[in-house]
Amino acid sequence: MAKKINYDLIMDNQIENIKADFLDRKPALLLHTCCAPCCSSVIEILKDVFDITLYFYNPNITEKIEYLKRYNELSCYIKQRNYTIKIINGLYSPEKDFFPNVKGLENTKEGGERCFICYNLRLEETGRLANSMGFDYFSTVLSISPLKNSQVINELGENLEKKYKVKFLHGDFKKKNRFLESIKISKEFNLYRQNFCGCCFSKS
Repeated sequence: MAKKINYDLIMDNQIENIKADFLDRKPALLLHTCCAPCCSSVIEILKDVFDITLYFYNPNITEKIEYLKRYNELSCYIKQRNYTIKIINGLYSPEKDFFPNVKGLENTKEGGERCFICYNLRLEETGRLANSMGFDYFSTVLSISPLKNSQVINELGENLEKKYKVKFLHGDFKKKNRFLESIKISKEFNLYRQNFCGCCFSKS
Protein backbone atom coordinates (compact mmCIF):
# COMPACT_ATOMS: atom_id res chain seq x y z
CA MET A 1 0.00 0.00 0.00
CA ALA A 2 1.41 3.38 -1.02
CA LYS A 3 2.33 5.73 1.79
CA LYS A 4 -0.20 8.51 2.24
CA ILE A 5 1.34 11.90 1.54
CA ASN A 6 0.38 14.99 3.52
CA TYR A 7 -0.12 17.45 0.65
CA ASP A 8 -1.41 20.12 3.01
CA LEU A 9 1.94 20.11 4.81
CA ILE A 10 3.77 20.20 1.47
CA MET A 11 1.72 23.27 0.53
CA ASP A 12 2.55 24.95 3.85
CA ASN A 13 6.25 24.38 3.17
CA GLN A 14 5.87 25.68 -0.40
CA ILE A 15 4.21 28.84 0.88
CA GLU A 16 6.96 29.46 3.43
CA ASN A 17 9.56 29.18 0.67
CA ILE A 18 7.52 31.43 -1.59
CA LYS A 19 7.37 34.13 1.08
CA ALA A 20 11.14 33.98 1.34
CA ASP A 21 11.75 33.97 -2.43
CA PHE A 22 9.22 36.57 -3.61
CA LEU A 23 10.05 39.55 -1.44
CA ASP A 24 9.16 42.25 -3.96
CA ARG A 25 5.85 40.88 -5.30
CA LYS A 26 3.23 38.20 -4.96
CA PRO A 27 3.76 35.31 -7.39
CA ALA A 28 0.99 34.91 -9.98
CA LEU A 29 -1.22 31.86 -9.44
CA LEU A 30 -3.67 30.47 -11.99
CA LEU A 31 -6.21 28.67 -9.83
CA HIS A 32 -8.67 26.34 -11.49
CA THR A 33 -12.08 26.51 -9.90
CA CYS A 34 -15.34 24.67 -10.45
CA CYS A 35 -17.74 26.89 -8.48
CA ALA A 36 -18.01 29.67 -5.91
CA PRO A 37 -18.46 27.45 -2.83
CA CYS A 38 -15.39 25.35 -3.59
CA CYS A 39 -13.08 28.33 -4.11
CA SER A 40 -14.42 30.39 -1.19
CA SER A 41 -12.26 29.10 1.66
CA VAL A 42 -9.33 28.35 -0.66
CA ILE A 43 -9.12 32.01 -1.69
CA GLU A 44 -9.01 33.01 1.97
CA ILE A 45 -5.82 31.05 2.63
CA LEU A 46 -4.07 31.99 -0.62
CA LYS A 47 -5.01 35.62 -1.31
CA ASP A 48 -2.32 37.12 0.94
CA VAL A 49 0.40 35.01 -0.67
CA PHE A 50 -0.51 34.99 -4.38
CA ASP A 51 -1.81 37.29 -7.05
CA ILE A 52 -4.72 34.98 -7.93
CA THR A 53 -6.48 34.58 -11.25
CA LEU A 54 -9.36 32.11 -11.28
CA TYR A 55 -9.76 29.81 -14.27
CA PHE A 56 -13.28 28.50 -14.77
CA TYR A 57 -12.68 25.64 -17.17
CA ASN A 58 -15.24 22.88 -16.67
CA PRO A 59 -16.41 21.06 -19.82
CA ASN A 60 -17.54 18.28 -17.47
CA ILE A 61 -20.55 20.42 -16.53
CA THR A 62 -22.60 18.88 -19.29
CA GLU A 63 -25.73 21.05 -18.96
CA LYS A 64 -25.19 24.60 -20.23
CA ILE A 65 -27.77 26.05 -17.83
CA GLU A 66 -25.86 24.54 -14.92
CA TYR A 67 -22.56 25.80 -16.33
CA LEU A 68 -23.83 29.37 -16.63
CA LYS A 69 -25.41 29.23 -13.18
CA ARG A 70 -22.10 28.26 -11.58
CA TYR A 71 -20.08 30.80 -13.56
CA ASN A 72 -22.48 33.64 -12.77
CA GLU A 73 -22.54 32.69 -9.08
CA LEU A 74 -18.74 32.72 -9.03
CA SER A 75 -18.62 36.17 -10.68
CA CYS A 76 -21.18 37.58 -8.26
CA TYR A 77 -19.35 36.16 -5.26
CA ILE A 78 -16.01 37.69 -6.27
CA LYS A 79 -17.73 41.08 -6.67
CA GLN A 80 -19.51 40.70 -3.32
CA ARG A 81 -16.19 40.13 -1.57
CA ASN A 82 -14.53 43.06 -3.39
CA TYR A 83 -11.64 40.83 -4.38
CA THR A 84 -9.24 42.14 -7.00
CA ILE A 85 -9.31 38.73 -8.65
CA LYS A 86 -9.75 38.22 -12.36
CA ILE A 87 -11.82 35.30 -13.68
CA ILE A 88 -10.97 33.65 -16.99
CA ASN A 89 -13.93 31.80 -18.48
CA GLY A 90 -12.54 28.86 -20.41
CA LEU A 91 -13.95 27.44 -23.61
CA TYR A 92 -17.09 25.42 -23.01
CA SER A 93 -17.52 22.40 -25.27
CA PRO A 94 -18.51 19.15 -23.51
CA GLU A 95 -19.09 17.44 -26.86
CA LYS A 96 -15.50 18.14 -27.92
CA ASP A 97 -13.55 18.19 -24.66
CA PHE A 98 -15.38 15.94 -22.19
CA PHE A 99 -17.49 13.19 -23.73
CA PRO A 100 -14.79 11.82 -26.09
CA ASN A 101 -12.31 11.58 -23.19
CA VAL A 102 -14.61 9.52 -20.97
CA LYS A 103 -16.13 7.34 -23.68
CA GLY A 104 -16.57 3.79 -22.40
CA LEU A 105 -16.44 4.94 -18.77
CA GLU A 106 -19.95 6.33 -18.54
CA ASN A 107 -21.09 3.67 -16.06
CA THR A 108 -17.96 3.47 -13.92
CA LYS A 109 -18.18 4.19 -10.22
CA GLU A 110 -18.21 7.83 -9.15
CA GLY A 111 -14.77 8.78 -7.85
CA GLY A 112 -12.99 6.28 -10.11
CA GLU A 113 -11.23 6.30 -13.46
CA ARG A 114 -13.72 8.56 -15.22
CA CYS A 115 -13.23 11.20 -12.52
CA PHE A 116 -9.44 10.89 -12.71
CA ILE A 117 -9.59 11.61 -16.45
CA CYS A 118 -11.78 14.61 -15.68
CA TYR A 119 -9.29 15.94 -13.10
CA ASN A 120 -6.51 15.64 -15.64
CA LEU A 121 -8.55 17.28 -18.39
CA ARG A 122 -9.07 20.40 -16.31
CA LEU A 123 -5.61 20.46 -14.78
CA GLU A 124 -3.93 19.98 -18.14
CA GLU A 125 -5.70 22.98 -19.61
CA THR A 126 -4.85 25.03 -16.50
CA GLY A 127 -1.17 24.09 -16.76
CA ARG A 128 -1.10 24.85 -20.47
CA LEU A 129 -2.69 28.26 -19.99
CA ALA A 130 -0.43 29.06 -17.04
CA ASN A 131 2.56 28.38 -19.27
CA SER A 132 1.30 30.46 -22.18
CA MET A 133 0.34 33.42 -19.96
CA GLY A 134 3.50 33.42 -17.85
CA PHE A 135 2.07 32.47 -14.46
CA ASP A 136 4.46 31.44 -11.68
CA TYR A 137 2.16 28.72 -10.30
CA PHE A 138 -0.98 26.81 -11.14
CA SER A 139 -3.31 24.73 -8.99
CA THR A 140 -6.94 23.67 -8.51
CA VAL A 141 -9.55 23.90 -5.77
CA LEU A 142 -10.84 20.39 -6.50
CA SER A 143 -9.27 18.85 -3.39
CA ILE A 144 -11.58 20.94 -1.17
CA SER A 145 -14.23 18.26 -1.73
CA PRO A 146 -14.19 15.18 0.52
CA LEU A 147 -15.30 13.25 -2.59
CA LYS A 148 -12.20 14.16 -4.62
CA ASN A 149 -9.00 12.10 -4.50
CA SER A 150 -6.26 14.53 -3.45
CA GLN A 151 -3.53 11.92 -4.03
CA VAL A 152 -4.46 11.62 -7.71
CA ILE A 153 -4.97 15.38 -8.11
CA ASN A 154 -1.51 16.18 -6.77
CA GLU A 155 0.22 13.44 -8.75
CA LEU A 156 -1.38 14.80 -11.93
CA GLY A 157 -0.30 18.30 -10.99
CA GLU A 158 3.29 17.15 -10.48
CA ASN A 159 3.35 15.51 -13.92
CA LEU A 160 1.93 18.61 -15.57
CA GLU A 161 4.46 20.82 -13.79
CA LYS A 162 7.20 18.91 -15.62
CA LYS A 163 5.33 19.10 -18.92
CA TYR A 164 4.49 22.81 -18.87
CA LYS A 165 7.41 24.12 -16.79
CA VAL A 166 5.14 25.98 -14.37
CA LYS A 167 5.28 25.20 -10.66
CA PHE A 168 2.31 23.32 -9.25
CA LEU A 169 0.96 24.42 -5.88
CA HIS A 170 0.17 21.23 -3.99
CA GLY A 171 -2.74 21.03 -1.62
CA ASP A 172 -5.38 19.04 0.14
CA PHE A 173 -7.69 21.93 0.74
CA LYS A 174 -10.27 19.99 2.71
CA LYS A 175 -7.80 19.76 5.60
CA LYS A 176 -8.02 22.03 8.66
CA ASN A 177 -11.82 22.19 8.38
CA ARG A 178 -11.66 24.21 5.17
CA PHE A 179 -14.51 22.22 3.62
CA LEU A 180 -16.67 23.08 6.63
CA GLU A 181 -15.54 26.69 6.31
CA SER A 182 -16.66 26.68 2.66
CA ILE A 183 -20.11 25.54 3.79
CA LYS A 184 -20.18 28.34 6.35
CA ILE A 185 -19.22 30.95 3.75
CA SER A 186 -21.81 29.56 1.32
CA LYS A 187 -24.54 30.04 3.92
CA GLU A 188 -23.31 33.52 4.81
CA PHE A 189 -23.39 34.69 1.19
CA ASN A 190 -26.35 32.51 0.17
CA LEU A 191 -24.33 30.78 -2.53
CA TYR A 192 -25.80 28.20 -4.86
CA ARG A 193 -24.35 24.85 -3.77
CA GLN A 194 -24.86 22.12 -6.33
CA ASN A 195 -25.48 18.52 -5.25
CA PHE A 196 -23.54 16.84 -8.07
CA CYS A 197 -20.11 17.26 -9.62
CA GLY A 198 -21.28 18.48 -12.98
CA CYS A 199 -21.43 15.70 -15.54
CA CYS A 200 -24.64 13.93 -16.38
CA PHE A 201 -23.13 10.66 -15.11
CA SER A 202 -22.69 12.05 -11.58
CA LYS A 203 -26.15 13.56 -11.32
CA SER A 204 -28.33 11.74 -8.82
